[in-house]
Amino acid sequence: MDRLSNTVRPYAWGSTTAIPALLGVAPTGEPQAEMWMGAHPGAPSRITRAEASAEQPLTEVIAADPARELGAAAVEKFGPRLPFLLKLLAAGSPLSLQVHPNLDQARAGYADEERRSVPIDAPHRTYKDTNHKPELICALTPFEGLCGFRRPLEAAEAMEGLGVDSLKPYADLLRAQPEEAALREVLTAILTADPDEMAETVTAAAAAAERLGGDYAPSARIAHHFPGDAGVIAAMLLNYVRLQPGEALYLGAGVPHAYLDGLGVEIMANSDNVLRCGLTPKHIDVPELLRVVRFEATDPGVLRPEASSAGEELYETPVDEFRLSRFDLSPGAAPADLTAATPQILLCTAGAPKAGDLGLAPGESVFVPAGERVHASGAGTLFRATVVA
Repeated sequence: MDRLSNTVRPYAWGSTTAIPALLGVAPTGEPQAEMWMGAHPGAPSRITRAEASAEQPLTEVIAADPARELGAAAVEKFGPRLPFLLKLLAAGSPLSLQVHPNLDQARAGYADEERRSVPIDAPHRTYKDTNHKPELICALTPFEGLCGFRRPLEAAEAMEGLGVDSLKPYADLLRAQPEEAALREVLTAILTADPDEMAETVTAAAAAAERLGGDYAPSARIAHHFPGDAGVIAAMLLNYVRLQPGEALYLGAGVPHAYLDGLGVEIMANSDNVLRCGLTPKHIDVPELLRVVRFEATDPGVLRPEASSAGEELYETPVDEFRLSRFDLSPGAAPADLTAATPQILLCTAGAPKAGDLGLAPGESVFVPAGERVHASGAGTLFRATVVA
């Protein structure tokens, strides 16, 4: 088992205080958005093995002996790389309004951009790899987000309630068409509107949302961060969700979503494929986005963990690339056996538990190679990330 040294990404939307508070360190004044744990090539965790004289990227350790680190079953199913990325995510302002492709879409999109010789690091490149990117976010603090389309009539009522004349055509479309057509036509109209006219609409909608408050307060806050952005209006098509600590959201392919505020543990398939439709200065590929989005109203589906007799609380999802669970450990209780035939990352978020002989403080994590015996003890909360192989 190896203690991880992890990178914190300073994205502009990150909170300046949430991750430092969890780690028990002083804020730097700069945003600290995500702490990455895993073997993503963009910022792999680092470990120090007894036989090595210096830290090594986890990517290199796994590449040197995938079967030993990941287990034969995981290598056969996912290939010789860790198939998930675990994060601490701290949103201080809204993330981009986005969707992720399914596997077939990712493979086709990647092949198309390769065929057209679009550089992999080009700002207008959409597909960075051939993988899908399902993800799960579990709240550590009250956590706000947008997840999936709301019913068209609900969206129409919300737009009409602002009393902004330029929103009326969108509301009329939402009322006049069947669900899929209504959502498709309105999102398309918002994303292809004249930018100057849309900026005026957003300004008027933001002023009305600020004045009305209540259910409109999230729209007012989003507009404060992204004045004039078409994503402010697109966001009104989505369900607003507020998670309490311990609750989670699963985001599958084609589901539009955005995180707005709060600290959480996020786990995802190891991919960079993101299609954005607003609340961002980054590239927006409207035709490809409209091809990938699932135009159907959905319940956000807030997840609560299912407890087992062994004390493990599991967040059920329909994917095999990751499996997230939680252990709330009590002082004096029998150690929990976490030994598994698959690779694991254990993350402490509260207290001072031990993983084997390693004591962990909040924000600290360890990598456990497949098959290595490990018990958790002490008092605190451990999140366990692994795969289904």
